[in-house]
Amino acid sequence: MINQRLFDHYGIDTAKDLKISKRCPRPYDTVLIDKMGSCYACECQSWLPQSIGNLQIKSLDEIIGSGVRRHLQDSIADGTYRYCNEHQCAYLRSPTMIDGNTEHINHLRLAIDDSCNLRCPSCRTGMIFHKEGSKFDLGVRLADKINDWLQSYEHPIKVHIGSDGDPFASHIYRHFMEKTPVRDNISYSILTNGLMLKDFHQRIPHIMGNLDTLGISIDGATERTYERLRLGGNWEKVIDALECAKTLKNEHGFVFQLHMVVQQDNWREMELMEALAYKYQADRVFFNQIEDWNTGIDMSTQTFQNEDEFKTMIQRLSEKRIAILNLPISVS
Repeated sequence: MINQRLFDHYGIDTAKDLKISKRCPRPYDTVLIDKMGSCYACECQSWLPQSIGNLQIKSLDEIIGSGVRRHLQDSIADGTYRYCNEHQCAYLRSPTMIDGNTEHINHLRLAIDDSCNLRCPSCRTGMIFHKEGSKFDLGVRLADKINDWLQSYEHPIKVHIGSDGDPFASHIYRHFMEKTPVRDNISYSILTNGLMLKDFHQRIPHIMGNLDTLGISIDGATERTYERLRLGGNWEKVIDALECAKTLKNEHGFVFQLHMVVQQDNWREMELMEALAYKYQADRVFFNQIEDWNTGIDMSTQTFQNEDEFKTMIQRLSEKRIAILNLPISVS
């Protein structure tokens, strides 16, 4: 049932007992589906890396009712959290851990296509784009199976699109969004680099009308830094996207967020990113620590955490309601 070698790979001690009284809701209310159809009872594969089933083989209802999923939930209910990656999970690292329980899936996270119109060094080693072939065909089949399940699902659910690739650049995500059922119980969350937002949003009026959250990921607050870190990007198009997002937010009332992967080449622009968020009426700006995704980046060069200027800056940002700091520096 449990793939011990997988947990060993992530450095997860499955014999541990964290003695946590709060019950994280994610293994109860969330399913993530990756590009191979593997499903996970968490919002990040590396936080709880055991698959609970594969959508190529079983239906989503069968996977949700699987014994593996119940076994993982038991490790939350008993407080041990023995299968969770306490070194990476943002909830376990947070001083105010979420607490809750539910009988139904409230969050469906799609990571079924890593196609993108950018080739950011922090994310990938080159361009990834699937428009035809076996990977494209599989992605479309997964999208159709997910939409078929959503068509009959009766409970309120939020579908999160993106994080592995760009929803508007991906032909698989476009197919999903154009075919998704029109139902009042479904809301959506989109994370995008923004470059195609202005041109594409009119093609998915149902999703825009039921959009709960729009996130735009930008790793630089100036043209020079942005175009160095977001290879293939265009600063003018990003500014157009921010203006478009501001207009759409006022029209539809969704939550608008900016996201920044904080790294050696951009950390000095964190407060400039905050200023961009205010200018374009973003509700939050997330500052996320760069992680090693095996893209060839020498992580030993990412030494900004040791800079006194950096520590002072995040102390100032921690006092701002708009800033969410997912960084390994204590500000208490």
